[in-house]
Amino acid sequence: MTYPPSTRATPPPAPAHAPVRPSAPPVPPPARDGAWTETRERLRAAATTEPGRLRIIGAALALLVVAFGAVTAWEAADRFSAADGVVSRSQPLSADAADIYRSLADADTAAASGFLAGAQEPRDVQDRYQRDIATASRLLIKAATNTDSSSDSGRQIATLNEQLPRYTGLIERARANNRQGLPLGGAYLRYANQRMSTELLPAAERLYQAETDRLARDNDDARLWPFVSLVMGVLAFGGLFWAQRRTYLRTNRVLNHGLLAATAASTVLLLWLAVGQTVARAELNGAQIHGQKSLKVLNDARINSLKARANENLTLVARGAVLTPDGKHDKYETDYNTGMDRLSTALGEAKRLADDSAGGKPVDDAIASVAQWRERHASASSTDKAGDYNGALKKVIGSEDSTGQSFDQVDSSLERALAQEQREFTRSASDGRGALTGLAVGAGALALVGAVGAILGIGRRLSEYR
Repeated sequence: MTYPPSTRATPPPAPAHAPVRPSAPPVPPPARDGAWTETRERLRAAATTEPGRLRIIGAALALLVVAFGAVTAWEAADRFSAADGVVSRSQPLSADAADIYRSLADADTAAASGFLAGAQEPRDVQDRYQRDIATASRLLIKAATNTDSSSDSGRQIATLNEQLPRYTGLIERARANNRQGLPLGGAYLRYANQRMSTELLPAAERLYQAETDRLARDNDDARLWPFVSLVMGVLAFGGLFWAQRRTYLRTNRVLNHGLLAATAASTVLLLWLAVGQTVARAELNGAQIHGQKSLKVLNDARINSLKARANENLTLVARGAVLTPDGKHDKYETDYNTGMDRLSTALGEAKRLADDSAGGKPVDDAIASVAQWRERHASASSTDKAGDYNGALKKVIGSEDSTGQSFDQVDSSLERALAQEQREFTRSASDGRGALTGLAVGAGALALVGAVGAILGIGRRLSEYR
């Protein structure tokens, strides 16, 4: 049998203008969910089972307790630092600034008293002047080491350091001329007093005000309520209480030791924070009201007594050569009366603020001495106006029944009152600082205990599903 040859059929040629079919577009790969979406889906899936819910609750409780401890430690450390600043930095610097002012004013008073005594200045008066200048210099060095030079306090300290040598130079010139019996000595003394009144004392007063303002800021910071910590503590306690109640409702078990330990730690920390801050506020409030306010009033009284004494001495030095701007009255006599009026007002306020006999007795003594001082000054002024200069001088700087004795009694009484109020302030402020001692470290330790307790308590429940 014959077969035809096997050949492939040749396909017909394609038409010249056959249409080209477009290819199908590529199919994009399925979009992958982001990491946040995947995590959310896993949490949602885990939350559908009790073990998953327990893990979420345990992590949330641990995080909440740790956050409570961290915030409490931060705020407690901040309050303790402010309270410590009140006790060891702000108040001592404020007291030093007041002493700088007092020393400068007292030195000016002693210089005028020595000048009035004649060519042979009494040794005790000269020693008092030298002691005041040395005290002011020492306190200025101390203040400079604890103050930023670019601050307002630093600028006032620089002014005082610059002007103090110039003042002492003028006083030495006044003394040298006075020993030689030259009238120029009185001019130098008045010029030195003018420099003290217009440059040194205003700078010292601004330094005192700046340090007092810093003390007030530290006191306010130390007394500020830790609101964030208290809110976090309430949330942590509420969360732990809810977790224990949930456990009880689902298992009918009254206690979960881990959650109970976490709740106890959080409760202790919350109570420690609330009680400690309450006690600190009460003590610092007492230090401010019964200590710092009284100290400020008493310092003002002492400053005005020193000003009045210096002006009283200069009344006899100038002998009417310096008048008020209207030209009708003696300038130093007018300034003396103004200083005595302010002194009486400050003593009345100090008497009102004194809260016990230990603080009130020195103030009463000062008030009685001021009344005596006024009477003796009026007698000396009458004697001077009658033309008896030596008799007036004796009544001002004499050793018996003089205004100088009355001034010394006022100054001594005010010094005792200041020492008493300083002790009260230091005691109250130290007690306020003590109420916050250890709270920051305790917050960290209790938060760690609480977090571990929460994790162990939830872990105990999880073990029941294995």
